[in-house]
Amino acid sequence: MQVLKVTCAIVMIAGCLRPLTWTSLFKRTVYNIYRLYVISMLYFFSMAQLMDIILNVDNADDFTNNLNMMLTSSAACYKMFIMWLNYDKVAALISCLTEEPFKPLDPGEMRIRQQFNQTTRNNTLRYTILIETTCSFIALMSLLTDFRHRRLTYREWVPYNYSSHMAFCFTYAQQMISTFHCATVNVACDTLICGFLTHVCCQLEILEYRLKRLSNNNVTLGYCIRHHNRIFEFAKLVNIRFSLIIGFQFMASMMVICSNLYQLTKSALSPDHVPLIMYTSCMLTQIFIYCWFGNKVKTKSVKVVDSIFQMEWSILNNSIKKSLFVIMQRALIPIEISTAYILTLNLDSFVSLLKTSYSAYNLLVQV
Repeated sequence: MQVLKVTCAIVMIAGCLRPLTWTSLFKRTVYNIYRLYVISMLYFFSMAQLMDIILNVDNADDFTNNLNMMLTSSAACYKMFIMWLNYDKVAALISCLTEEPFKPLDPGEMRIRQQFNQTTRNNTLRYTILIETTCSFIALMSLLTDFRHRRLTYREWVPYNYSSHMAFCFTYAQQMISTFHCATVNVACDTLICGFLTHVCCQLEILEYRLKRLSNNNVTLGYCIRHHNRIFEFAKLVNIRFSLIIGFQFMASMMVICSNLYQLTKSALSPDHVPLIMYTSCMLTQIFIYCWFGNKVKTKSVKVVDSIFQMEWSILNNSIKKSLFVIMQRALIPIEISTAYILTLNLDSFVSLLKTSYSAYNLLVQV
C-alpha cells in the first residue's frame, strides 16, 4: 500500500524530493534542472530582501514590512537545502513505512493504515488549499493595487533600473512566481513532516491491534516487541532529520507573528489589512500543526500502556506477562519530537510561542 501519496506529489512539485521511481539518468537530469531553477528563484528573492534591509531600511515600519516575507522565503530556502542534503535519508524513511514490521499483515491492519492514509491526505489538501488560496488572494490584491501604481508587492533591493514598463513587469512577475514557489516549498516540507508524525501514530495503533491479538496467536510477542522498538527508532530518525527545519521554522514564525502584529496595530484596521491578517493566520496554522501532531504522537505513545493493561492477562503465561510488563515500562516514557532538542512539540509550546511573540512585539513598540 502506497503511503504519503499526495504529500510526496506536492514535495516533488516543490522541487524538494525527486520521485523514488525516477532512477534513469534522463529523469534525474530533468528534475535536477527544475530543482536548480526553483532554488535560484528562492535564493535570489530572499537575498534581494535581505540586501534591502541592509542597504535601505532605516526605520521600524520599513523593517517590519520587509521582515515577514524575507523570513518566510529564507525558511523555504533553508528547507530546500536540508531536503537536498538528506534526499537518501528522507527516501529511506518513506520506504521504511512499506516494509516490515510497519507493513500491514491482515485486513484489520490494512483498514487502520487506510484510515490514517486518508487522514494524512485530507490534512495535506486542507493545508495546501489554505496556503495557496492566501497566496493567490495576496497576488490578486497586489495586481489591483500595487501593479496599477507601478509598485512592487514586496520591498527588495533590485540591482538594475526597473523604471521601464518591461523591466517592471519582469521584476513584478519574478516576485509573484517566487512567492508561489516559496509557499509550495513550505507546504511540501510542513505536510511531509506532519505526515511522518501521523504515521508514527498509525504504527502505534497497529501495535495496539497486534497486542490485543496475542491471545489468538496471530502474531508473536517477539514481533510486537520488535515493532515497538522500530517505532521508537523511526520517531527518533524523523526527529533527527527534521529537527533543524522545525527549529528554524519556530524562530521564523515567532518573528513573523511579532512583525505582523506591529503592522496590524500601528494604524486603524482597513481592507488593506486583509492580506496581512490572512498571512498571519497561515503562519499561526503553520506552527500549530507542528505542535498539534507532535502532541498527538506523545499522547498516542503513552496510550499503549492502557491497551496492554486492558488485555486478558488471565489467559497469558508468566513469560508473556513479564515481557508485556517490560513494554509497559518503556511505553511510560512518551515519544517526544523536539526542535533542536530544546523545545518539545506540543500544545504548551504553541502557547509559549504566542507569549514570546507578544513579548517581542511589546519590545518592538517600546523601541
